Amino acid sequence: MSRWARSVRIQPPSGAPERAAPTIALTSGPVMAAVEQTTAALAQHARPTLAERVGAMVEAARAELLGRQRADGHWVFELEADATIPAEYVMLNHFLDEPNPEVEARLANYIRSVQNEEGGWPLFEGGETDISCTVKAYYALKLVGDAADAPHMQKAREAVLRRGGAARCNVFTRCALALFGQVPWRAVPSMPVEIMFLPRWFPFHLDKISYWSRTTLVPLLILMALRPRAKNPRSVDVRELFVTPPERERCYFVMRTALGRLFYAVDRLLKVYERIRPEGLKRRAIEAAISWSMQRLNGEDGLGAIFPPMANLLMALDRLGYRADDPVRRTVRRSIDLLLTTPVGERQFCQPCVSPIWDTGLAQLALLEAGEPPERDTMRRAAEWLKERQILDVEGDWRATRPGLRPGGWAFQYRNDHYPDVDDTAVVAIALHRVDPERYAEPIARAAQWIAGMQSRNGGWGSFDAENDRYYLNHIPFADHGALLDPPTSDVSARCVGFLCQIGHGRDHPVVARGLEFLRKEQEESGAWFGRWGTNYIYGTWSVLAAFSAAGEEPAAPHIRKAVAWLQSKQNPDGGWGETGESYYPDRIERSFERRSTASQTAWALLALMAAGEVDGEPMRRGVEYLLGATREGARWREDDYTAVGFPRVFYLRYHGYAAYFPLWALARYRDLTRSNERRPRHGL
Repeated sequence: MSRWARSVRIQPPSGAPERAAPTIALTSGPVMAAVEQTTAALAQHARPTLAERVGAMVEAARAELLGRQRADGHWVFELEADATIPAEYVMLNHFLDEPNPEVEARLANYIRSVQNEEGGWPLFEGGETDISCTVKAYYALKLVGDAADAPHMQKAREAVLRRGGAARCNVFTRCALALFGQVPWRAVPSMPVEIMFLPRWFPFHLDKISYWSRTTLVPLLILMALRPRAKNPRSVDVRELFVTPPERERCYFVMRTALGRLFYAVDRLLKVYERIRPEGLKRRAIEAAISWSMQRLNGEDGLGAIFPPMANLLMALDRLGYRADDPVRRTVRRSIDLLLTTPVGERQFCQPCVSPIWDTGLAQLALLEAGEPPERDTMRRAAEWLKERQILDVEGDWRATRPGLRPGGWAFQYRNDHYPDVDDTAVVAIALHRVDPERYAEPIARAAQWIAGMQSRNGGWGSFDAENDRYYLNHIPFADHGALLDPPTSDVSARCVGFLCQIGHGRDHPVVARGLEFLRKEQEESGAWFGRWGTNYIYGTWSVLAAFSAAGEEPAAPHIRKAVAWLQSKQNPDGGWGETGESYYPDRIERSFERRSTASQTAWALLALMAAGEVDGEPMRRGVEYLLGATREGARWREDDYTAVGFPRVFYLRYHGYAAYFPLWALARYRDLTRSNERRPRHGL
């Protein structure tokens, strides 16, 4: 028989009895070629094309995301941090002697469920044990009744002791331990409440630190001045977590820089001052701190609309004698309880804050990209809901560096009028402009004016304040977390540039030109950009390339080619992209890309490549195939990883909405660009 001979099995008709199938010998090369061509053509006809599969996925994901819209038009997804916030909720209850056994049991189940194999608790899925998080998680579990000799508690204790014991925790954890009488107050930095009276020219001033630091610190100053002791009804302690008994420990502070050592010497002097300061001055400073907090109370959305300030204020009110039924105290308590998620089975967690405006703006942009008509009721309701929440009358803390600037921003949460967010403002204004630039001309104009006014001297934008870049303050003992400030960043700056370009500002507009120059200078040697609020270099690079696209930057420009090459070099064998929180540690950057791909980060990479004109080609196809093949659960792609950050190396976030709207956005944009002659998006984001 010729070497070209083949055998073809002839299948019996459906339902026919099974019997030996005859074979036909095909000894002719041309005949065999014709059979193979016909078979391939039939298979090709039977299998949907990539474009058809993308289209079907976009329609399915769009319908699912629309199904998550609330009746009033907004979206809100859960926002998950690490075990710290649920643990602090439990500790707060026991500080106040207001236990809630049912809620605490569900929180404890959550805390146990995120314990790692070593026995500690990481700051993000798959991360290394963090000693501060582990100490709080251990204490919370012990408060709810877990025995110290239980296997999971033994493992946790060993993980802490291997790292030097609870004395090595960060400042905020040592503050919590001091409130429970587990460490002496000399274990925490001195921050006299008289800080409230410092003049603005002084090297330290509340206006010179970030909004989250400011709102957390002011009620904490009251606690540090009064030094209350937790009621702790079960008298639970964690002395077993210390290598040296806490009262004999002499190394609570480790200052690694010359400036840090100088500030530590100042701290020693402040400790002397705290022993001799006039009681009348302290009392007036406490009154000033309470007054400051009440002016920014923010109703049931809470002081700063984030958990730590709310918890600190509630403890301060308790120490100052506010009864449990006092209307102010009840409001603060309610603001904290609203952060609890809906229980799922026997588990729930406490969120650090909520993200409805951010979720709504991004979900709306994804749906518009997916073909949802802007005039449809779904988009109108979302736009009206956002419009109603623009902050037009309250001059927030940002006015300290921008007096006279008209308000016009949006917050991140439902309400947080003293602290509008530049990033949210840009995203919401981009969405409103895409829905109806004429109908929403006034809110868009107010947003543009406010954003332009919030630009810092170096051309970039911070999130909540301008010129919040006194970097020497990161060396004070209180700032061991390294997140005291809110300096300009690439991701936020890129969003501002993209918005201004979308509404018609040219690249030669002074604000835009300075923003573009800032972004060019911020590019790292690798070709990537740092991502302050999303993990990390993938997020930052997407943000900046989107801004360059909106500004009409040439795709062939060297800095864009360098970014594209970096992105393509980080694509995983499965076609996706992934990056963990390890990339915020300089010595762990490369390994952060090795864990696994995620849907949201793959979407950012694809959006970045499309912004650079890379619609065609194998990297795009493989990335799209990854999203098409990844597991989906309802409106979301399956994603357990934390792809966002609150404070690098300290506090990471998992936005449950990211895996819903970003993959949809990327697939929809790919569908539209491959259908048209255009090779770059037309929008600011």
